[in-house]
Amino acid sequence: MRSRKFLVRAGATLVAAAATVTAVTVGVQDREATVGSVGAKTGTGNEVRAGAVLQERVAKVQAEQKLPGMIGMVRSGTNTQYAASGYGDMFRRVPADPKAKFRIASNTKAFVATVLLQLEAEGKLSMNDTVDRWLPGLVEANGNDGRKITIRQLLNHTSGLPDYLNDLWISGSYVVDINPHKRWDPRALVKVATSKKSLSAPGTKFNYANTNYILGGLIIQAATGHHPAAEVSSRIIKPLGLTDTTFPEADPKLYGNWLHGYFTIRDISFSNVQVLGAAGAIVSTQEDLADFTRALASGRLLPPAQQRELQQVASDKPYGLGVIMAKTPCGTAWSHNGAALGYFSQWFTSPDGKTQAVVATNRYNMIPGKAESAVVKAAQDSYCALKGQ
Repeated sequence: MRSRKFLVRAGATLVAAAATVTAVTVGVQDREATVGSVGAKTGTGNEVRAGAVLQERVAKVQAEQKLPGMIGMVRSGTNTQYAASGYGDMFRRVPADPKAKFRIASNTKAFVATVLLQLEAEGKLSMNDTVDRWLPGLVEANGNDGRKITIRQLLNHTSGLPDYLNDLWISGSYVVDINPHKRWDPRALVKVATSKKSLSAPGTKFNYANTNYILGGLIIQAATGHHPAAEVSSRIIKPLGLTDTTFPEADPKLYGNWLHGYFTIRDISFSNVQVLGAAGAIVSTQEDLADFTRALASGRLLPPAQQRELQQVASDKPYGLGVIMAKTPCGTAWSHNGAALGYFSQWFTSPDGKTQAVVATNRYNMIPGKAESAVVKAAQDSYCALKGQ
């Protein structure tokens, strides 16, 4: 029961952590697990300092939080510096590689929101369209009413819909990962969510729910006739040349150079992707994720009208459409994090897209706590070092 409770609340908890980062208490350093820096040493004073801050934070958090491995990157303009500590494969003692692939989980949401905004720009739908306009009758139980919920409210988590991951059977099946090939119908996941009472009237309160983006993916399919993975690939992944990024529709495996992910000490790398789908299935690298968020922040992916919509935050949280407008000690930054079995990551990107930090670790136990807060803060500290603070 405990795992289910924290699995459901993970998104909201970590969104809050990314929006306002606080200090965390850490434990005793485990020096054996620290592998060391792989960062570049060139660049401006701020860049070199940020690289040093990044490596220090990555090594410290990995050791003190007893993480298998941790990686990071900072980038200003064309200058990129990397850091790593611990292991990418804990049992074979393979050092963590900052260029390795990992599951980016809820960072997928920014990709899906971008596709929906692109479709709006093309006149194929509107952020003001109701869910029922595209998925008639799918959301219509226990006070959950698709006739009153808009696409915008899905994307900024003000729909009032419960999270389907509240369901013990779904969350429990995902966590134990006995059958990573199990097929999950996204419509059935939505029905599980709407079997519970609505959390609030649409548009009145922020409630982070993966259900919102499962519906977003279904709307993409209804509007285009294509699976959301195909639209994300043709509209974002291929045009930006994100060669290490994939949106698996069903395949639980990872390929090429990838970080092994751990649930406690169990290698959980190969896990079900359909249970997360458009809410969190994408696999990427730090560099590809930074390339995407840079393109998004700098306006390369959306026309001005949709760019403004992207940044319009929810009424009671700094959450836009698939991105967080985080308040940091060095100013407002675009941000988000992702948590899935075995993986947790965090990114910050400046409003102009020029300055970026990404940090990731290969352990997530579905219970957000000190380790995840420390990862978020490491990313923020490194980002602010690039900004001269």
